Amino acid sequence: MKPTPLLQSPFKGLALFTPGGDLVYAIDTHKRDRWHLQLCVAVQEILGLPEPPHFLMPCYGATVDRYLDPKTQEIRTIAEVAPAVWRYRAVLSAVFGLEGMRWGMKSIPVELCNPLAMAEYRDRFPQLWKNHDTIVRIDDVGDVAFPPVEEETEVDAEGYIFRLFLRGDSPTTEDTLQRLHQSLDRALGHPYTLKLIDVLKHPQQAEIDRVSATPTLIRVWPQPVRRIVGELDDLDRILGLLGNR
Repeated sequence: MKPTPLLQSPFKGLALFTPGGDLVYAIDTHKRDRWHLQLCVAVQEILGLPEPPHFLMPCYGATVDRYLDPKTQEIRTIAEVAPAVWRYRAVLSAVFGLEGMRWGMKSIPVELCNPLAMAEYRDRFPQLWKNHDTIVRIDDVGDVAFPPVEEETEVDAEGYIFRLFLRGDSPTTEDTLQRLHQSLDRALGHPYTLKLIDVLKHPQQAEIDRVSATPTLIRVWPQPVRRIVGELDDLDRILGLLGNR
């Protein structure tokens, strides 16, 4: 593998590893948003997956931000890598032309990379856990159109806003919603809005809310944001999510 020449101009870089060690990455000098979603689609196409593996972000990712410091007018670089792929720092330095760079470790909440959820994905996507000696750079980092998620309507100051992230329309979706509504009705003394979001149709929203496993319930309002990842049957966990007003 020939190292990438060191880029002197600002750029954004993102790398996505599979658990087996394959790598796709992009160097974007235009610093557009949504560019990271291309990598998940690339992994899907390369390995023949039924859907893009958005759940790999951010657990198996690395980022580079090479920018112009407005105070000193010098080019500076921030390079971070997820703990799960920390051992690949030398490979990352080579593909991004950052030899000698000291990489920082990304701080990722444990619930975003839940081992139990990852074990379920391994059963569904065994190709991701095999090494194919693949390193691919995605050159066309264009805009990708995704259906928008409707914004929650403004609620009363005493109300709550929740987002429930699920994967597709499964036979258990209706039961999950019914149990969750029952729990919220029992626990809350205020009106609430519950927005159901399919991560397959709205991967960008899942990325924005840092959702890597389903189901995930997020309390959007009131601040601070809180979340539950996994089963939603435990009323005590839901009470902990609600917290104090």
